[in-house]
Parts: sequence; structure tokens; C-alpha cells
Amino acid sequence: MIPEINYWAVVVATLSTMVVGSVWYTPKVFGKLWMRLAKVTPGGDSKSAVGPILVTLVVSFISAWVFAGASWIAFEFYGGSFLAATLVTGLLLWAGFTAARFITHDAFEGRPASLTVLNIAHELVTVIVMAVIIGVWPPAVA
Repeated sequence: MIPEINYWAVVVATLSTMVVGSVWYTPKVFGKLWMRLAKVTPGGDSKSAVGPILVTLVVSFISAWVFAGASWIAFEFYGGSFLAATLVTGLLLWAGFTAARFITHDAFEGRPASLTVLNIAHELVTVIVMAVIIGVWPPAVA
């Protein structure tokens, strides 16, 4: 079975990750806390951000594409609402892969637990926003 994917939803979900990250890590939200916990100093050179932003766009597209495909498979298997399938799939993938891997890596790297919680919470919000976009904009055959 090849999953049906709405690529417009994938593109919008990809862009949503940039919006969520921009808001989450702005100094007025969690940016100052994140910089302190991650021991990051603010840089004034905007050119140094171009590479990480491009990488983020590419991996966010891959994540949204895989997420849309996994959501379609879950929807086909369980039936019901495509939005519900997408939300449940997102929560399970976040808990089983994203949060679990962050916790493991951060524990071995000795990162503060508060930094881990901050980052996995950001990932949860990102996944929920992606799930809503993909879930309310299913492929035409759903």
C-alpha cells in the first residue's frame, strides 16, 4: 500500500514548523531561557543562521511527509476521522521517537532536565500544529 499524501498540506505543515520555532524561541517567549540552559550566546551575524534554517526546512519537509504518510496508514487501518488518526499518530510518534530520543541523548550528554523538557515541549507543539494542518487537509481520497 502506498499512502495517499496531500503535498500542499505537507508544504504548509513544513512552514508551520518555522513559525512555531520562531515564536517558541523568541526572547520574549522561551528564547532567553533556552539560551541560558543550552549555554548559547546570541550572535549578531544573520548569515550564520542561513545554513541551520535551510537544514531545518529540509528535515521539516521530510518529517511532515513521513508524518502524512504514517497518518494515512493509521487512518486506513483504524478508519474513523482523518484528523483524529493524524492527532493520535502524531502524539504516538512524538512520545515514542522524538521525546524518547531527546530524553536519552540529553541524559547521556548531561543536559539539564529543564532544557530537555523545554525542547520536547516545543516538539510536541510543533507536531500538534502539523497534525492539525495535515488532519484537516487530507488527501482527496480520504
